Amino acid sequence: MFRFRLDGSSGVPPYLQLVHQVRQALLLGYLQEGDRLPTVKDVAADLVINPNTVVKAYRQLEHEGLAGGRPGQGTFITATSSPVPSQTQQDLRASLEAWLRAAEEAGMSDETVTALIAAARHDMRKERV
Repeated sequence: MFRFRLDGSSGVPPYLQLVHQVRQALLLGYLQEGDRLPTVKDVAADLVINPNTVVKAYRQLEHEGLAGGRPGQGTFITATSSPVPSQTQQDLRASLEAWLRAAEEAGMSDETVTALIAAARHDMRKERV
């Protein structure tokens, strides 16, 4: 079953962290159309947060067309995603992990790694234009 987690030091509101995690899980193929999300009560108890925070996240997911509630049954994924094939994803992840280890060994901070990735993506987009 899908489980949420929160990062209290991220500066991102808890409800948005939940929304982002569902988006990422869809993109990576961890969640599929028809999958049931944990109940509001279970998420609130597991993360020790106000149930209204979970309700707000689930409403945002519904507004974005990613999930929908079924009275008496729960909240289900309604969006479809065409994730990258599993083997390709595994190969790319292994390559990324090796790069991240090298960056760490070189003494790069998380912020520097994030900035470098953002700059590289920006440059690649400019090349395509």
